[in-house]
Amino acid sequence: MNHKKLSKFDTKIYSAIEKEKQRQEQGLEMIPSENFVSPAVLEALGSILTNKYSEGYPGKRYYGGCEFIDDAETLAIERAKKLFKAEHVNVQPLSGAPANVAVYFALLKPGDTVLGMDLSHGGHLTHGHPVTYMAKIFNFIRYKTTSAGKIDYKQIEILAKKHKPKIILVGYSAYSREINYKKIQIIADKVGAITMADIAHIAGLIAGGQMNNPVPIFDVVTTTTHKTLRGPRGGMIMCKKKWAKIIDKAVFPGFQGGPHENNIAAKAVAFKEALEPTFKTYAKQIMKNAKILEQEFKTRNYKICFNGTDNHLLLIDLNNKNLSGKEAQEALDKAGITVNKNMIPDDPRSPMDPSGIRLGTPALTSRGMREKEMKIIAGWIDQVIINRQNDKKLAEIKKQVVKMTKKFPLYK
Repeated sequence: MNHKKLSKFDTKIYSAIEKEKQRQEQGLEMIPSENFVSPAVLEALGSILTNKYSEGYPGKRYYGGCEFIDDAETLAIERAKKLFKAEHVNVQPLSGAPANVAVYFALLKPGDTVLGMDLSHGGHLTHGHPVTYMAKIFNFIRYKTTSAGKIDYKQIEILAKKHKPKIILVGYSAYSREINYKKIQIIADKVGAITMADIAHIAGLIAGGQMNNPVPIFDVVTTTTHKTLRGPRGGMIMCKKKWAKIIDKAVFPGFQGGPHENNIAAKAVAFKEALEPTFKTYAKQIMKNAKILEQEFKTRNYKICFNGTDNHLLLIDLNNKNLSGKEAQEALDKAGITVNKNMIPDDPRSPMDPSGIRLGTPALTSRGMREKEMKIIAGWIDQVIINRQNDKKLAEIKKQVVKMTKKFPLYK
């Protein structure tokens, strides 16, 4: 990463970038929605494509001079279609939340009902949490997981028959289990609902052939292009051809203006990487690593929400450890281990000081860490939690963390 011009012109921004680079290189990034892109993705993201306005879609632009922009965006679309077996793809959403909002405005009228997962049970803010503007426009009904920590398909069917939702929405930000999309589609067919999946967290695991793919089954699927997919920060919508025109219009001109073509080119590069055989190996290792963490934490008497993981993340209930998720996050930060505080199902505590932490393995796996390292890291996390008020012990663990990360350089 060459910042010669920046280092001379803007020393403050350059300093912030260098310090963040050091933090990433010397720490263990375990927030499950974070990952490390390849140098090729970074190059596309920082390319001169950022200079071009290109409202519209390939072959149908409102500005001239878009012939090469069309080439890049078309490559992104075609690669995404191949990767997910999609009929239609829109790669212009700026992130996952705008992608979801665009779908709502395309398919719903104000007051229409959406059946989605409760936030504390693993859902996402854009799936209808009362604090969002979407909840003021549309009627969101929320379902929960069972006491065993699984999606309650019976409850979904009961609620669907009662409320007659226009959309049934699945896909989660903290839920760690597999999803039976065919079951959801059967329920939707019974009540005449549109099916929508938000696979932002697990897109890379689906692309890598390790988890069920809803794209050939569902009407609409949204995703981010970062997280497990290991691309630039952005969004994408995949859908059946019957919804293509209305969704494209909802993205532009309905919700966004000029697309970020440098970002779209970086998406295309990431999709090319995900089509390589090595990406399947990577996706499989993500899940192996998460399973090792699950086993190690259970051995140490940690309560794993949803009773385990089938994907890349773990949601850990810390109530039996007598500390909050916020306290754990702050202690782990001191030791160079980055996780995020997170609500657990029906959490009695507040979102800013919840009962749990959420952690995952995508970024560690991108660095080449495997089962051996996961066992060591689980032990460090446990020691941090036990010694959370002992700054000397936390500093000792941080030294061990830095020593490990030197064996797995971020960018060689």
